[in-house]
Amino acid sequence: MPSTLHEHALFAAGPIWGGVHRLSAEVESHAHDFLEIAVIGAGRGRHVTSQGSQEVRAGEVFVLRPGAWHGFQACADLTVGNCCLSAQALRAELAALYDLPMLRRLLWTDPTAPATHGVATTTVDRAAAADAIEEITQLERELARARPRPGRVLGRLVTLLGVLADGREPATAEPPAHPAVAATVARLEATPATPWRLDDLAGAVNLDPAYLGRLFLQHTGLTPMNYLARVRAERAATLLAHTPRSAAQIGAAVGWGDPTYFARRFRALVGLTPTEYRRRSQAIAPGGPYRTGN
Repeated sequence: MPSTLHEHALFAAGPIWGGVHRLSAEVESHAHDFLEIAVIGAGRGRHVTSQGSQEVRAGEVFVLRPGAWHGFQACADLTVGNCCLSAQALRAELAALYDLPMLRRLLWTDPTAPATHGVATTTVDRAAAADAIEEITQLERELARARPRPGRVLGRLVTLLGVLADGREPATAEPPAHPAVAATVARLEATPATPWRLDDLAGAVNLDPAYLGRLFLQHTGLTPMNYLARVRAERAATLLAHTPRSAAQIGAAVGWGDPTYFARRFRALVGLTPTEYRRRSQAIAPGGPYRTGN
């Protein structure tokens, strides 16, 4: 069994990691507890997710939320630019990215939509893909320094996200997050194990429950209760990857006290049972999130 690589190892030097891979072997399906962006360049291969196996094309971008899983098959000189963001940092020092509508859609809304299992696929033009991979190359070089410069690392990330956001097909302009929605998101992220009800959340922001529900759906693509379920699934994924605690204990820790209900909800949101997720979370080797098979 290869050594695992999760939040505590991949982001030991900071909340952002990047690398460019040239794959000519299978990357076994693996799960992890951080956010991953994979930009496809030249070469051939197939991307494997809970939705099946699809041939990749240059310009495709895969965004995987914590708790999602994927792999690559039949790779032949396939270039993949990979940027990973700490889930903890997305709730802390990188949380400001949520306030930018184009990045909120890229990193939060699209990959948490119903039935995605935490994986969103989008496409940018080939020039944008090449620019994005070059930014990841520069990010990788900066991170390889004996003492990476945090400002340069953050700058590379912001430029990369801007390239990807600009390179997508034009979409309807999205308004800034409503203050009540932002406050509710922060509340759910802070204490997901609380037995929240819509009435409680609406009362905390002095809004009618139905109105808060409509606002929340408009800005996040999910109802408040479905958003809470996604947060719980992502936290459960972290505990499954990091701790030896039983699935029942982990379900209770994130707010799902009934083990059967936890298993059912986790599988619906992630595409794997808790046991399967724990097994696949071990398939990451030191040096990056991809482990190529023989």
